[in-house]
Amino acid sequence: MRSKDEAVSLLDVSTYLPENRVPAEWYAQYAEDDGLRDSPMFAPPEYRHHSAVDESNVDMIVRATDGLVARHGRGVLDDVDILLTHSQMPDLPIVGAGGETAARLGMKPRWIVDVHNGGCAAFVYMINLARQLLWSGAGRTAMIAVAVNAAGKIFEQDQVRKLAQASVPGDGAAVGLVTLSDRSPVLDIECRFFGENARDMTLDTDPPRKWWEAGPGQGYVGFNEAKIMKVLSRGNRQVPQVVHAVCERIGVKPTDLDLLVTNQPNRLLLRNWAEALELPRERHRDTFGRCGNLFAVGIPANLEAAIDDGQIDTGDVVMMAGFAHAGDFAGAAAIQWGGRPQ
Repeated sequence: MRSKDEAVSLLDVSTYLPENRVPAEWYAQYAEDDGLRDSPMFAPPEYRHHSAVDESNVDMIVRATDGLVARHGRGVLDDVDILLTHSQMPDLPIVGAGGETAARLGMKPRWIVDVHNGGCAAFVYMINLARQLLWSGAGRTAMIAVAVNAAGKIFEQDQVRKLAQASVPGDGAAVGLVTLSDRSPVLDIECRFFGENARDMTLDTDPPRKWWEAGPGQGYVGFNEAKIMKVLSRGNRQVPQVVHAVCERIGVKPTDLDLLVTNQPNRLLLRNWAEALELPRERHRDTFGRCGNLFAVGIPANLEAAIDDGQIDTGDVVMMAGFAHAGDFAGAAAIQWGGRPQ
């Protein structure tokens, strides 16, 4: 057992976006009026990336690790003691992605944990899990991996792509390297669960059936006007709350954060979060216009975009925050960025 005073750092992140870059016009040619066409929840991005039908979560995670290996050397994977994976839509219904990921990357971690919950804020949740495991003595290095693949699978179905919700999702993967180190320390984390909201996120079909039952109708996310209002209200409230909780404990005002990166469900919530935290738009990084809603990949993708562009400097305080599904989880994590290896 290690002391919780020992620093745990998010050393680096690396992302992957599928080759198929889909413009808004692709969706528009199929769109039909489903009653939710004008909802701000589904205002389409200019572009998003769709995974190929035969491109799996593990395929994308493996490709996302290329950046880590290029910067840290092949030995960085040999040193991983803990592997945490999150798959939006598992390719194998019963087996998670962790075991295959380790095998494909030639890793021999002491711990493999598939984290199904966490949704769009899974990256924050997994940093917290990694930190707790490292403090417990489970090892010195963890790799967290998230992959989302519904855009090129669920939302390209010929019945589903007519719906307003099909215009927003994007696919991709990201990995993060978490280790016992003071290079880019995790300053604090807040995770909150709201189990009473969990059943508001459903996979529906027309005509109705259980998701595992054979039958007509293609699966889609069950949205209606009332549910959309609940999700927007929860998101507007939960993300600023967890950010404020972390800021209070680390002694930094939200207005003094050097950068905020969040999940990116739609432009409305992105705008509302920046306004609620009184941050200028340039200090709230997003890639929504070119990637759409990246779900769990949104936070690490936006963080890497900011790193690559030189938007954050060594010593900057970066806040990662998001909420999941219909509002059953929200989390925020602050790091002090230490820079990438030269």
